[in-house]
Amino acid sequence: MTRSRVKLEFMVNDSARKATFKKRKKGLLKKIEELTTLCGVDACAIICSPYDAKPEVWPNSTGARRVLSRFNNLSEEDQGKKMLDQESYLRQRVSKASQQLVKMKRDTKEKEVRNLMFDVLNGERSVDGLDLNDTKNLCVMADVTLDLITKAKAKLLNGNEASSPSFEGGFE
Repeated sequence: MTRSRVKLEFMVNDSARKATFKKRKKGLLKKIEELTTLCGVDACAIICSPYDAKPEVWPNSTGARRVLSRFNNLSEEDQGKKMLDQESYLRQRVSKASQQLVKMKRDTKEKEVRNLMFDVLNGERSVDGLDLNDTKNLCVMADVTLDLITKAKAKLLNGNEASSPSFEGGFE
């Protein structure tokens, strides 16, 4: 049975918060140890908590100093190569989501135009009632479909490979 999703909010109950902190800290340190063992990478952890007077260091103070000095000896560019602050992370996610939205809109528009073309060809809809954009998109779809048919015909007649054209950027 899977665990339920944890609500990420401040825990008001002090004893529950402290117990959760200790469990999570133990799990985090175990993951860091697994990461160093399985992947052969140098890692360290410094955990400052309100429950302990001094920070907890993993694996030990000298190991952490060694890892940190190795990191500090890297160039500025290498240090920040894959680092993200919250703002840049969110900016990256928004950009990716925007690209996905554009692709989905383009795919949806292509399907709508394809359905419109089939409706017109089946006599279920008339081209007289279409606006300028729909007419233009219908022409683009017809041209692309005609090109596909022509290339498929040439392939059958000549035995040549024909690449299919893409619909990208053709619809408004």
